[in-house]
Amino acid sequence: ASPCAAPLGAQGASLHGRIIDATSGAPVVGATIAATTAGLSTRTDSAGRFNLGGLKVGIHRFLVSASGYARGSVSLAFAARERMERDLELEPLGASTATDTASAQRLPNVAVTADPALGRRYLDFERRRATGRGQYLTREDFERNNFFTLQDAMRTLRGIRFSCAGGSCTAQMARAPMGCAPEYIVDEREDNAFGPTIPVRDIQGLEVYTGASDVPGEFAGRHAGCGVIVIWTTAGRELRRR
Repeated sequence: ASPCAAPLGAQGASLHGRIIDATSGAPVVGATIAATTAGLSTRTDSAGRFNLGGLKVGIHRFLVSASGYARGSVSLAFAARERMERDLELEPLGASTATDTASAQRLPNVAVTADPALGRRYLDFERRRATGRGQYLTREDFERNNFFTLQDAMRTLRGIRFSCAGGSCTAQMARAPMGCAPEYIVDEREDNAFGPTIPVRDIQGLEVYTGASDVPGEFAGRHAGCGVIVIWTTAGRELRRR
């Protein structure tokens, strides 16, 4: 086994990929990637590759560092025994050139009325939000309204009812037949077990489609009539991926 690889574990999920220079695309040798939520870490080999295994089901936060580069972090959600492939980029220190403020021209202030974009990680989220179909909440909405649970957030949206028993509640779209549960999509993957229980602190974006007429084509399927709840969990500054 490579000295750079952490034990994979028979039951654990794993993260594999490369750490590369964001400017040149060259592999970053000897970079450290650490799963702070699992107490695991490894280093990249001579090709910039890494293998980090033994991860439990759920969301894990990874910190990436290397000499001469700015540190980065990313949070990813894992299913049981999932093998995830990710190439992550690190920004070299001093890559940007300082602006000559003496010769810079001051531009007039411009009023911004559009909602702020969430970043490249959320291009699909932004594209669907621009269509006006569905209902959307961002991390800013969660913090401004002091939502404590996913159910708290969804109670503010139209077309959703809740059934509560034994201290827990399940969501159902008002237009769906009784007992027809919505589909949960977590970080672009179907996850009907983890989706309803995601801690609100980990949610960065939420899309809710209450019926088949609202559901975008990429989520259409046999459960579209029950509604679709799309959850984005990546926290903090995400490393750019190739």
